[in-house]
Amino acid sequence: MQGQVPAGQVVGRVIAIANQKGGVGKTTTAINLAVAIADTGRRVLLVDLDPQGNATSGICPPQDVSAARGEGKTIYQALVGGLAIAEILRQVRPTLSLAPAGDDLVGAEIELVTMEGRERRLRALLEPVRGEYNYVLIDTPPSLGILTLNALVAADSVLVPMQCEYYALEGLSALLGTINKVKAALRPGLEIEGLVLTMFDMRNRLSHEISAEVRKHFPEKVFRSVIPRSVRMSESPSHGLSVLEYESKSAGAEAYRALAAEIMAHREESR
Repeated sequence: MQGQVPAGQVVGRVIAIANQKGGVGKTTTAINLAVAIADTGRRVLLVDLDPQGNATSGICPPQDVSAARGEGKTIYQALVGGLAIAEILRQVRPTLSLAPAGDDLVGAEIELVTMEGRERRLRALLEPVRGEYNYVLIDTPPSLGILTLNALVAADSVLVPMQCEYYALEGLSALLGTINKVKAALRPGLEIEGLVLTMFDMRNRLSHEISAEVRKHFPEKVFRSVIPRSVRMSESPSHGLSVLEYESKSAGAEAYRALAAEIMAHREESR
C-alpha cells in the first residue's frame, strides 16, 4: 500500500470519466491521463469500473492481468464481495495504482440492485484510501446503469470525452441530464470537470464543425487540449502500455500531457 502524500497537499480528487456512448475514447483517456498525471510525481489511483476490463488490460502486461483476475481480487470483489479496496489494489507504475476489473463485474449490475446503499458502495470503498492519492480516476461503462451511477456518486467531478461526430451533442445532453439528476438527489457537490474532444481529425471538416459547436454551447467547459486520432494510440493497449510509454513523442502522448497539465492547473487555481 502506498504511503501518505506529503502534508499540506490537496489530495484525493475523484474524477469519473464518463459518456454513455461507446467508442469515444473513454478508456483511452482514463489510461493515458492516469499515466500522464502519475509521470509528474502525483499519486494516482485508476479504478476500472467497466465490465469489459479494457483499462486493466491496457495498462498491465498480460501475465499481470491474468494474475489479478485469477486471484479473484478485482473491483467486483470489493463492490459485491465485501473485500476492502486496499486488498485488490495493484501498483502498476511507481506512483500509479490500479483497481482491476474482470469478467465477474458483468454480474454486479444485477447484484447491486438488491443491496442496501447500492449507489454509494464505491464512494464508501474509496473513502479510506482517497487520502493516499492526489487523483482517483474512474473508468466507467458505456451506459448509464448502476455502475456508472456508483462512479458519479463517488466522484467530485465528471470528465466527458466526446468524439467529434454528428451525434456527439445529442449524447452529451442525455449525459448532462443524468449528471444533474445525480447532483440533485445523491451528490450535491458533483461538478463537470470538463469536456475533452477526442479522435479529432484535422483533415475532416466535420471535426472542426463539431468542435466549434461544442465550444459555443459550453465555452467555459471545453478543454483547450484536443486528442487526435492516432494509430499509435490504438496500438499501445495491446502492449499493456499507455501511448506516453509506447510512443512518447507522438501527437497523442503530447495531447494527454497537455490535458493532464490543464486539469492539474485548474485544480491548483481552485484551491
